[in-house]
Amino acid sequence: MRIVAGKFAGRHLTSPNDFRVRPTGETVRVALMRLLRNDLEGARIIDLFAGTGALGLEALSRGGKYVDFVEFRPSSLHALKANIAALGVREKTRVYKKDALPFAGALPSGKFDIAFADPPYESKMLDRLIESWHRQKFSTILAIEHARVHVLPPIVKPQHTQVFDDSAISVYRL
Repeated sequence: MRIVAGKFAGRHLTSPNDFRVRPTGETVRVALMRLLRNDLEGARIIDLFAGTGALGLEALSRGGKYVDFVEFRPSSLHALKANIAALGVREKTRVYKKDALPFAGALPSGKFDIAFADPPYESKMLDRLIESWHRQKFSTILAIEHARVHVLPPIVKPQHTQVFDDSAISVYRL
């Protein structure tokens, strides 16, 4: 796995040896970053369910100003911290060892420009996160990766959805 474009293009990222971790694939990241290309420059970003940090680090590479990462699995935290150190971006990042759902639920309105979320597939965590974002509006944009077959909650409609093999990305905007 590598950073695709921007300042850190071509740099490789560490991934934990944990079957529960499913880093966002390169094709999906490229498509998501293309959708957000006009929003990345100078953006305050939060990467919920961060895993290896691939989404947040890709956004930082492409002009994001600062990224907060939220992850609680030890193997993912180890890989995330190694990736941050390898890219030399400690001063532009903060890592929270927390459960992403309650963390997001406590965020104030307007705290971030972009929120990335890639919760475990086949869980209802994504639905609860979307409902929390709709209620609290903690970011201007919510960009999510989810299973292709996941039916998103009807409380709010995404501005854009793109489908891949077994996954999809959806972008919500205020």
